Parts: sequence; structure tokens; C-alpha cells
Amino acid sequence: MNAHTTPALPEPDQMTAQLTTALPRFRRVSWVQSTISTNADLMALARAEQGQLARPWLLGAHLQERGRGRGGRSWQNRAGANLMFSCAFDVFLPPRRLPTLSPLVGVAACEALRGLLSPAQRLNLTMKWPNDIQWRDAKLAGILVETTRAGASRLSPDHYVAIIGMGINLEDARALSQSLNRRVADWSEITREDNQAFRAGPAQITAKIATAWYDSLNDVTAHGFDSLPARYANVDALTGQPVHILDQDKLIMAGIASGIDSQGQLLLRTPEGETAINVGEVSVRPRQEYPR
Repeated sequence: MNAHTTPALPEPDQMTAQLTTALPRFRRVSWVQSTISTNADLMALARAEQGQLARPWLLGAHLQERGRGRGGRSWQNRAGANLMFSCAFDVFLPPRRLPTLSPLVGVAACEALRGLLSPAQRLNLTMKWPNDIQWRDAKLAGILVETTRAGASRLSPDHYVAIIGMGINLEDARALSQSLNRRVADWSEITREDNQAFRAGPAQITAKIATAWYDSLNDVTAHGFDSLPARYANVDALTGQPVHILDQDKLIMAGIASGIDSQGQLLLRTPEGETAINVGEVSVRPRQEYPR
């Protein structure tokens, strides 16, 4: 155990400069003090973009006034306590495969963050389907994936723009746990236990994840999603656990989590057999979190 805390967020112009250097394949990189929503900003830009393609893009903000999570939920944040950014990528996939991006980018982000930890701590960082990043079963980060058709510069019928937004708790886990009434983790917790994690500054964390997304999206475009179930198994927070499946806060199914298929669907073992749960239609919580 050490007394380390999370390094402070650099000023927006410093973040922009550091990330521009760290992400040479990104065509637009910007970090601002405040905005409504980085996902919404990049979505509007993607839909308005004319002419030659110039992606990927990255936009981060110290504060998001109306940051959003999955299911339209708001993302609680204060300047300096959260690392919040979005990326826009060109993807070439049939529409039915777009939902698979949600667990894919979650796995890629979890793998990237594990790479910033010492080997002894990596298994404490896991992913809860479809893409929540957890530290010791407490939520550390959330991801929102949105897609839109590429605009006038569309190269083919299966050309879309994927907007991927992520919020990582740097501090404030205790206050968030109390206000949300569930366990929340932050990066400062990790740095107090892991010297290697402490050496990773905000720009390095952001660049590591953005690069992992870029590489993973290129890989599935070229080779498909066949490797996703095995990658997910290495970071899976739910496998073997009894879980409740909720839709609009209503219990619709219960069973044993059994990994995912190549569509990114959660596999649930029930008395009636194995059932595949679609990304974006349900949320999953370990059964022990709910009263019987």
C-alpha cells in the first residue's frame, strides 16, 4: 500500500497537445474545458461532415454538462474528478453487427487498462456485460456506443460512423457510492495499491484506450468477431454467477452467466436451456445485489 493519488488532469490545451503527439493516426484531437456532451458533439460533426474523410477523431472535456450513459442515464461528473472523452471511427459492418461493437469496445478498454497495471493487480479489473469496467466488482468506468450512417462521404452501403464515449472515475468514489446507492470505484483507489498504475497519467490512459479501440475496430473489419468470446472470457466479471436480467427495471429472466457468443450477446444458462441476451435491451446485475 502507498499514499499515491491520481495525477491531476492537465489543462485542456496540455491534454490536446499530449494526445495529439500520442495519437498520430487520429485526424482530429481536441480537449475542452466544458461541453454539453462529447458524444453529441462528435455525432453532430459526423452528420455534418462533407468531403474527404478525416477520421478517427477524439474529443475530451473536463466537464460534461449533460453527459450520458447507456439507457439515457445521466453521467454524474465534476471537473477534475472524471476522465471523459469520445472517439469517432469509420466502421464497415452490416447493420446487424453494429450492436456487437458495445461489448467489443468494452473488452478493448479493459484490456488496455489492464496493460497499465502491474501483473499482480490485473485480474482485479474486469468487465461486466455489456461494457462496464469494474475494479473489484465496483464500477470504475462506463461506455456509451452510438452509430450513425456516414454522411456525403460514405464509401459503401455498410459504412457507418461509431461514436464511443467513456467516463472513468478518477476520484469521488465514496461520494458517488453514497449518492447512487451502489459500489463505485475510482482510479485513485487503484493507484494507492499499484505503483505502475500511478505512473499512468490521464493523457496516457486516454491514448491507450483510444488506440485499443482503433486497433480492435480495424481487426473486426478485416477478420470478423470470432475472437471476441475468447477475449471477453479473459475479462468477464459475470461468468458462473447467478444474475438477474432487467429491462426498464423489470425482472425478465434469471440464470447463470455463461460468457458471450460472437454476436456479443450474453449467454444465460436457465432451466429451459441456454438463452442469448441482446446488447442494449437489458441490464445485468449479480443476483446478490437484489432482495429475494
